[in-house]
Amino acid sequence: MAAPFVDTAKITVRSGNGGNGVVSFHREKYVANGGPDGGDGGRGGNIVVEVNDHMSTLMDFRYKRKYVAGNGADGAGKRCTGRDGEDLILRVPRGTVIRDAGTQEIIRDMSEDTSFVLCRGGRGGWGNKHFATPTRQVPRFAKAGLPGESRDVVLELKLLADVGLVGFPNVGKSTLLSVVSRAQPKIANYHFTTLFPNLGVVFVEEGVSFVMADIPGIIEGAAEGAGLGHDFLRHIDRCRLLIHVVDVSGSEGRDPVADFEAINAELAQYSPELAGRKMIVAANKVDIMEDSAPLEALRAHVEGLGLELFEISAAAHQGTRELVRKAAAELAQLPPVVVYEPTYVERPPEVDTRGEVDIQEFDGTWVIDAPWLQRLIANVNFGDYESRNWFDQKLRQSGLFDKLEELGIKDGDIVSMYDLEFEYQR
Repeated sequence: MAAPFVDTAKITVRSGNGGNGVVSFHREKYVANGGPDGGDGGRGGNIVVEVNDHMSTLMDFRYKRKYVAGNGADGAGKRCTGRDGEDLILRVPRGTVIRDAGTQEIIRDMSEDTSFVLCRGGRGGWGNKHFATPTRQVPRFAKAGLPGESRDVVLELKLLADVGLVGFPNVGKSTLLSVVSRAQPKIANYHFTTLFPNLGVVFVEEGVSFVMADIPGIIEGAAEGAGLGHDFLRHIDRCRLLIHVVDVSGSEGRDPVADFEAINAELAQYSPELAGRKMIVAANKVDIMEDSAPLEALRAHVEGLGLELFEISAAAHQGTRELVRKAAAELAQLPPVVVYEPTYVERPPEVDTRGEVDIQEFDGTWVIDAPWLQRLIANVNFGDYESRNWFDQKLRQSGLFDKLEELGIKDGDIVSMYDLEFEYQR
């Protein structure tokens, strides 16, 4: 039995924590005043997403939902820096869109070869070697590493195909794909034989080929969630050209014109932009057609809309070469596959600053530790003016500066928070 197709997955990812800096002093016989030599902690590992062209589904993420990168190692004496945490690489099929699970905004479209850092590892803490000054020659403190980032994301696969076959179930889409490519979809004479999209490479002539996708049959109400169509309409999003396959044989007593309009209505309801995509109509099963009236009615209707109709029989290999040549000619004039531009804007985290704060003073240096302060610093871009202002505002709102003044801090004293140091000014 074939593995089920998986085109969405919700996962939790967390980068590694930074390693802690250490307090250490150089001690060696006959060497006086060795001084502090505590090394820094290593950086936590990143969560990195890469495209793997050998993958076609998100099956790997079906059962495992939590992914954590390696933590950085603690520093050591003799100025030895701890080992960086190992990056965790997530490999996804080309065409996977990464969304924020809370807002559903697009974070990244993995349609190109460039890897993407989804979560950055925490910075390693400083060892006491960083805190030595002419007036503070014996710093007996170091800094803990910063925590890694954590987030919930949704992976959503949108197949990258040039041409999408659309139409009602059992109109011959799978047969057409099998005839014009080397794909081997399951084919049978009942509705919903195709339970997941199939891809095939169509070779037209030397140097001319394209990817065709057989999309599961769409039914009326699909855009509202009925049938299989709703789950897979997203896979037509990337198709530059649609081939609308219509059964004109009359074998099931259906009206080709009504079927054609019903499918177009579902496409328009799902996405008006998709409904306006370039379309070719393939009137299928003409070899078993007993009455040509439905075909002529469809032809008049389609040509009245400015579309081109091809008479084909996928089972009899009739008219299929002409159809794929026309598709290749249209693709040569159409723009490339859509790559979604991320609209995601990183929002400042909600950090509760009411927790306990540990403040210690060492020779005019005020060392501050607090779990909430770790989270706050980890999310600040100190190279950005607005981000620094937001950080200063949070510190003032927390009452930290008021506590320091109560304890007797003076202008010019050094405030040390993890790997951040600055002179205090009222």
